[in-house]
Amino acid sequence: MRFIFIAPVIHEEFYEPLKKGMNDAAAMMNVEASFTGTEGVDTTALANLVTQAAAEGCDGIAINLIDRQAFNPAVQEAMNRGIPVVAFNTDAPASGRLSAVCQNYFQAGRSVGARVVDLIPRGSKVLITVHDAGVLGLETRRDGILCELNARGIAYTVIIAASTPEASTPIISRALHGDPSIRFICGTGQADTEAAGLVIEREFADSGYGVAGFDLSDQILRLILGGVIHCTIDQQPYVQGFYPVVQLALYCRYGIRPSNMNSGATIITTKEAVDLVKLKADCLR
Repeated sequence: MRFIFIAPVIHEEFYEPLKKGMNDAAAMMNVEASFTGTEGVDTTALANLVTQAAAEGCDGIAINLIDRQAFNPAVQEAMNRGIPVVAFNTDAPASGRLSAVCQNYFQAGRSVGARVVDLIPRGSKVLITVHDAGVLGLETRRDGILCELNARGIAYTVIIAASTPEASTPIISRALHGDPSIRFICGTGQADTEAAGLVIEREFADSGYGVAGFDLSDQILRLILGGVIHCTIDQQPYVQGFYPVVQLALYCRYGIRPSNMNSGATIITTKEAVDLVKLKADCLR
């Protein structure tokens, strides 16, 4: 059997453990699995890849459903052909997919917001960064963070950064230099969280700025250990690659219907947590 994973911004470092999980599960279940997608956020191109995969006769599709509606026709077409579709990383239940393996993004956003509200200097503003517009999971995390900020009456500004840390850093830097009232940054993804930490380290060190965000990278973990980033939220991308393969294989072979799985929202903030994450990463290599 042959399964296809489809995702946006495929160059993101975030996907490396996800692809490792996909490959490990494919070997265990004796199936083939490949990972493809788009360089940027292009829902039309992603939906076309779903249609193409179905037309070429793959046995199952896993897709990162970054939009609530854009994938509905393509998903339904695949399902009508008898090709099961599951979601990974981001979910859009109205698409008609069989299941989703992803984080509860709104609750994860609330977890970050609740953790940092007492760290934000009174009377200051929070910068909320989203690395790409139109990505459902990032916007839902943002909404969770804003739920906590609004409850405390904390002012904020939301900006669109970029899909890589390198491209995000000048955007975040301009925002901070342009508004001195900003004293805390909340990222919503790996690229902008890492970039926010790098900007503070390089340009605002020891100036009372705070950073929190999402996802893992070597730089994010280093910046947590260095006290630059207060915390990040891990959504365990390995399992987001592993379980969709298992679910598709079981469904195709035995008719066992896939079920939703929450991949978690672990807060990484201490050396012990960082060391544990690094140990896990070493085991997954």
